[in-house]
Amino acid sequence: MQIADLVREDRVCLDADITSKKRALERLGELLARDDAVPSASLIFDALSARERLGSTGLGHGVAIPHGRMAEIDNPRVAVLRLEQGVDFEAIDHEPVDILIALIVPEESTGEHLDLLAQLARVLSQPDNIAALRRSADTPALHLAARTAFRDG
Repeated sequence: MQIADLVREDRVCLDADITSKKRALERLGELLARDDAVPSASLIFDALSARERLGSTGLGHGVAIPHGRMAEIDNPRVAVLRLEQGVDFEAIDHEPVDILIALIVPEESTGEHLDLLAQLARVLSQPDNIAALRRSADTPALHLAARTAFRDG
């Protein structure tokens, strides 16, 4: 499975008015819960927060990949959130994070989880891909930039 296939426009949010790591994770939970009855946004937030307590998912260069596994889902989900202002995410380089790509996968999908995380990390380690996400002027452009980066990466 490719990340590009998981990026849906209704799970992409541009320049949200968010000023904290907690609120960013809540917003990602809302995006990941969209159009699905189970699990709720709060359960997804709990899963993302639990993973963050183990160590920050901030990669550096203003990028974070919050992620988790959940028994309540059958298929992986991805959400893309770009913030107006970066938030403290306890990233490895101590830079504020303004680009967040969240991933949740089914509980039993350990191998797929690692493969999808590797795809995310590979694409988001390339400065041109990060720049394309930051240049996006609106949500459709951000959606297209994300799909293009993950398809070509």
